[in-house]
Amino acid sequence: MRIVWCITGAGHLLRESFQIMRELKEEKDVKITTLISKAGEEVIKMYGLFGELNYISGGGYYEEIVLEREHPYSSPITGRLSLGKYDYLISSPTTGNTVAKVVRGIADTLITNAIAQAGKGFVRSLIVPVDYEAGVVITKLPYSIDKKKCICCLKCVEACPNGAIILRGKFPEIVLSKCLGCGECKRACPNGAIIEGKEIKMRVRKVDAENTKRLMELEDVVVLKHPKEILEYLL
Repeated sequence: MRIVWCITGAGHLLRESFQIMRELKEEKDVKITTLISKAGEEVIKMYGLFGELNYISGGGYYEEIVLEREHPYSSPITGRLSLGKYDYLISSPTTGNTVAKVVRGIADTLITNAIAQAGKGFVRSLIVPVDYEAGVVITKLPYSIDKKKCICCLKCVEACPNGAIILRGKFPEIVLSKCLGCGECKRACPNGAIIEGKEIKMRVRKVDAENTKRLMELEDVVVLKHPKEILEYLL
């Protein structure tokens, strides 16, 4: 089975999506080509998952990594989709911005163009939107600093290889757009102030939930609530 897997700039359900990708590769011998938006590339790095991509999609033809910063609007991969050379396109996790563009027929990014070409090539798309229904969802941050535990020793600043930790007033702060998710700051902190996976509440806006409903009306698009449903659908 050949799959194009699209990753956009959402942290919610990102780890769960990678888990399904690994399972498909390891247990089902699925070939996965991964398409990554500019924001998706940043978020993958924040969560320390970029290294896994070479394992998942580093095998050559039909197992490629395609970055939007290198292919801003299109890629030969999208042409393969319009020709029906893949069995499925999967987009997980999918931001509200991507969903909003797709339901309005806008294909001005690598990911939205890929979804559009999949539809034209009769390739079924399985899409997991992070804004599935209006309400509140619990998501996990990559890294953060607990100011109650921080003793301002600045060892985390010294340990960060990418200059992603800066002083904001008295306390250090992680600039997530620079974070590589390597965990060096956590290992250097003597007081356990660096937290990985802190849970926070996020609101799903009504407008985004309504766009998800519109997504369900598109031809050859299946909308799923959680990445684990991908396995149930495919198998």
